[in-house]
Amino acid sequence: MDWIRVLHVALCVAIGLHVLSGCGSPGSSKDQGGSNNRKGVSGDLVIFHAGSLSVPFKEVSAAFMKKFPEVKVKAEAAGSRDSARKISDLQRPCDVFGSADYKVTETLLQPKFTDFNICFATNQLSIAYLPKSKEADKIDGTNWHEILLKEGVAFGRADPNSDPCGYRTAMLFQLAEKHYQIPGLAKKLIEKDGKRFIRPKETDLLALLEAGEIDYLFIYKSVVGQHHLKAVQLPDEINLSAPEHAAFYATATVEVSGKKPGEKMTLKALPILYSVTIPKGAPNRAAAEAYLKFLLGPEGQAIMKKNGQGSVAPAVTKDLDAVPESLRSLCAEWK
Repeated sequence: MDWIRVLHVALCVAIGLHVLSGCGSPGSSKDQGGSNNRKGVSGDLVIFHAGSLSVPFKEVSAAFMKKFPEVKVKAEAAGSRDSARKISDLQRPCDVFGSADYKVTETLLQPKFTDFNICFATNQLSIAYLPKSKEADKIDGTNWHEILLKEGVAFGRADPNSDPCGYRTAMLFQLAEKHYQIPGLAKKLIEKDGKRFIRPKETDLLALLEAGEIDYLFIYKSVVGQHHLKAVQLPDEINLSAPEHAAFYATATVEVSGKKPGEKMTLKALPILYSVTIPKGAPNRAAAEAYLKFLLGPEGQAIMKKNGQGSVAPAVTKDLDAVPESLRSLCAEWK
């Protein structure tokens, strides 16, 4: 079974059997959420995560700390690729890593810095704006590219080398060129305003939008809802949300920085999947496992869903044998 079919199965289970996503052995001695083990889960829990996970992870962490009052979560948000490099290049201690693209973990952290990678949530790309944005009363899912290319209209996007939203936006431009059959569209969008409105992560652009420095920005649909913005609903053929369009998505590629300075790697567009892992040498592995069990279970997934992210329940992983035993009941194998 290929990964797209596995994802379809997981999403169907999420819709029909969501309440079962946390099933396991609640009363067993290995249950990190059980009353017999909460006393053993304590200390600081360091989390590096994608900027688009800031709001849901803040709520997950608050709920987790109520359940495990001896734990103090210390979270840092950045572009997923920059967050991964805190582990690989800067060798900073980290207990949980949450990425907006599972490929970040595969390409930058596995196998040297982590043994496993669990995909747990979905999303899609949108164009966010405010009522005061230029042409706000005219833009829609069919003419957005015409509006954005108008003189005097400014839009922002994330840095492809720092953040998956950045390279996904560039991929979206390529897909839009093919979908709308407009030769040269991707190049025009990439070159609009040069690098003036590119930032390390997509959430950095929210302040520019509020200040009126830009009229639009490419961002995840979940963030649009979290910040009560208006948004252009993009077609599934280009918004990277639909596994059934995976073959078309794969026709878009973007070159980004590699593992080492001066190296490059080419990324292929895929349906959006978020992932989590515990790096090797995590200082507080017990708390990290408890956190992931909470996140992947019904309470954590309910928080993710409330914040606009699609749930993958059970979560899927290519590394089931390497997943901690306490988490395996929440995961399905992805081959």
